[in-house]
Amino acid sequence: MVKEVSYAKFDATIEAHLNLGIDPRKADQQVRGTVALPNGTGKNVRVLVLAESVGQKNALEAGADYVGLDDLIEKIQGGWFEFDATIATTLVMRKVGRLGRLLGPRGLMPSPKAGTVVPEEDVGRAVGELKGGRVEFRLDRTSNIHVTIGKSSFTKEALYQNFSALMEAIVTARPSAAKGQYIHSITLAPTMGAGIKVDQVRASQLRTS
Repeated sequence: MVKEVSYAKFDATIEAHLNLGIDPRKADQQVRGTVALPNGTGKNVRVLVLAESVGQKNALEAGADYVGLDDLIEKIQGGWFEFDATIATTLVMRKVGRLGRLLGPRGLMPSPKAGTVVPEEDVGRAVGELKGGRVEFRLDRTSNIHVTIGKSSFTKEALYQNFSALMEAIVTARPSAAKGQYIHSITLAPTMGAGIKVDQVRASQLRTS
């Protein structure tokens, strides 16, 4: 149904919006993780890799869009943010750390929890996963999670599969300290168009297999 409510004349992005019944101010009630959407997001993800020689070679072979280190750090410090995801190797995080105040607020700071801080030998795999549709979900300050699950051009089955994968990952990421109702509401909405409410109880039971 969410495909039909989009009135955009372009291939609209479909997003899932969840409100959780937990307190993001508490350290033991954080929800964050990644999930590989089986049908991708429909978006060309521009991946930037910060690494030294071996990591750079692996990144280029895997199809990363921007690869470098000091040169890219300087560009970012100058206000350049024409990329969608950042990967850094563990060897260069001391240098990359100075970009936290610039990349953090934009959701672009590499993180071990998000699988974007990796050893040099794993750079290729990380690039492939991001290009293939791995997305990060993270609870914001208002207890909400917003994640792209596809495009309006996707088949209903493809959107259903992506949404099921997301729900399984979010349910699995439930903090042990969370009490009471975990998911308060779920809305699926296109870039332009009305949102569709989803039964959170049934959605919480979705699995990819």
